[in-house]
Amino acid sequence: MRLVGSLLIFSLVLSFVLGGSAQNCGSGVVCGERDTGHGTDGGELGEIISREMFEDLLPYRNDARCPARGFYTYDAFIEAAQAFPAFGNSGNDTMRTREIAAFFAQTGHETTGGWPDAPGGEYAWGYCFISEVSPPSPYCDPNYPCRGKYYGRGPIQLSWNYNYLRCGEGLGLGEELLNNPDLLATDPVLSFKSAIWFWMTAQPPKPSCHEVIIDEWKPSANDVNAGRLPGYGLTTNIINGGIECGQGGNDAVRNRIGFFTTFCGKFGIQPGDNLDCYNQRPYGLILMAQSM
Repeated sequence: MRLVGSLLIFSLVLSFVLGGSAQNCGSGVVCGERDTGHGTDGGELGEIISREMFEDLLPYRNDARCPARGFYTYDAFIEAAQAFPAFGNSGNDTMRTREIAAFFAQTGHETTGGWPDAPGGEYAWGYCFISEVSPPSPYCDPNYPCRGKYYGRGPIQLSWNYNYLRCGEGLGLGEELLNNPDLLATDPVLSFKSAIWFWMTAQPPKPSCHEVIIDEWKPSANDVNAGRLPGYGLTTNIINGGIECGQGGNDAVRNRIGFFTTFCGKFGIQPGDNLDCYNQRPYGLILMAQSM
């Protein structure tokens, strides 16, 4: 996965300098959240992440400078999560909370519009983007059908034709996402479902992020030799290890950790051990997801 490019950050900074706010979105633009028509109090998951906490984690997502303004809503998140009963609902309250903090930290990084001196801080700008900026290719593996452009979309920035196929099948949609990948950029519930699907789905030999963050996954001897130990750092390896892990300290991993420790602080929990993947050997170079 790739961090938002310097040109993108420059555009956001310039927009801020020129003036802009969540209330000043320009002519004809609705700045508030899009009504999904499915209001909810969050149910059991709402006990872990309330509507107020959702807003606190992602306070600038509806800012005028964010292309995703109005797209990512609490109601859409809760509705999507209902399709995955174990998500945020495994283990004790601390474990449940840590999973939600980790999920929003990783997806916040994937969609960030923040910069070091951003208003509210660098980690207040998660969910600023829906789609990958300036994708270098259509992300088509020749071993799978290619019927569109499969650049990163949604909270996890799902990429590659095989992932759109697998995700669609996993969600009971058949080849619908393969045929129409823009659904992840136009349907907020489906967009969240794609991210949670990725989070919950193992890709052997990779475990799922869910298994890792709730301490269900146990490393094999090969994993231990590769430095792959339980903790938030391994979720980074699962998501984008081929680019970010096993090469010492780097800004992308530091940004992911910054999101996580910030969000854990908001939830009032400890982040646990093994937060980075600096010395973890990647699983491989073929990745399920890519990012901006």
